[in-house]
Amino acid sequence: MGRAKKMATVTSEGSRLERLENLALILAKQIDICAKDAVDGPKTMPQLSRQYRETIKEIEEIKGMEKDDDKIGEILSARKADGKPDTVR
Repeated sequence: MGRAKKMATVTSEGSRLERLENLALILAKQIDICAKDAVDGPKTMPQLSRQYRETIKEIEEIKGMEKDDDKIGEILSARKADGKPDTVR
C-alpha cells in the first residue's frame, strides 16, 4: 500500500480501490494512536476497528473481482445471485 495521502487528493484522483486502501492506512494509524490513549481509546476503538474491518473486506472483494481464476469467488457470487447464503455447509 504505502504511505497515506490526504483523502481529498485520493478522492479526486484515485480509483475506488486506491481510496479504500488509503482509508485503510489512515484507519490503521488511528487505531495505533487509539491503542495508546488510555482515556479516549476504549471509547473510539470499537468504531475504528469496525470501519477498518469493513474497509479491508471491501478491498478484498474488489481485488477478488479482479482475479479471473478465483474459483471460490465465482461460487460465492453465483450463490449470492441465486439468493442463497454465502456460507456453504
